[in-house]
Amino acid sequence: MNPWTAKAVVLAASIAMVVIRAPHGNRCRRVKVARSYRGAQEIFLLTLAWIGFFIPFVWIFSTAFSFADYPLHPAPFIAGVTCLLAGLWLLYRSHADLGTNWSVTLEVRENHRLITNGVYRSIRHPMYTAFFLYALGQALVLPNWVAGPSYLVSFAVLFAFRIRAEERMMLETFGDEYTSYKAKTKRLVPYLW
Repeated sequence: MNPWTAKAVVLAASIAMVVIRAPHGNRCRRVKVARSYRGAQEIFLLTLAWIGFFIPFVWIFSTAFSFADYPLHPAPFIAGVTCLLAGLWLLYRSHADLGTNWSVTLEVRENHRLITNGVYRSIRHPMYTAFFLYALGQALVLPNWVAGPSYLVSFAVLFAFRIRAEERMMLETFGDEYTSYKAKTKRLVPYLW
C-alpha cells in the first residue's frame, strides 16, 4: 500500500478531531471556571500530549522520520481506520453528552453537574477511551516507528498521571453522588475496566 494513503487518513482524522472539539471549546470558554486544578504537572502533561499529536504531521510533511518507515500492510491499516473512526465517534458523543461541563484541563465550571447519561451511563471517562482508540488507530495506520505510536505513548503518559487527579477532583466536587456513579460504571471499557 502507498504511504500517502496513510498520510491522507491521519490528516483527515486529525482535522476531524479539531472540528469535533472546536465548538465545544468555544462554548465552554463562555462558562466561568469555579475551580481549577491546573498546575505544573497538568501543563507538562498537556504539552506532552500535544507534541505526540503533532509528531505525525512532521512525518506527513517532511522526511524527518523516514529512517523509521516500514511497509504499510492492508490488515493493520483497516484495523487502524476502524479504531480512528470509533475514536472520533466516541469523542463526538462524549463532547455532546458533556455539554458545557467539558474542559481541556482539570477544571470545574460554574453550575457544573455530574453527567451520567449517554455514553457516560457505562463509562466514566469515554473521552479517554476515545483518545486511546484514536491513538491506537494512528499507530496502526502510520507505517513509521516514531510517528505511528507517538500519540499513543504521549497520551498513555498523560492518562497514567492524570486519571487519579481527575477522579479526586470529581469526588471533591460531587461527593457521594460520584462515589455511587463510580460503583455503577467502569473507568474506560464498559463492563471490564
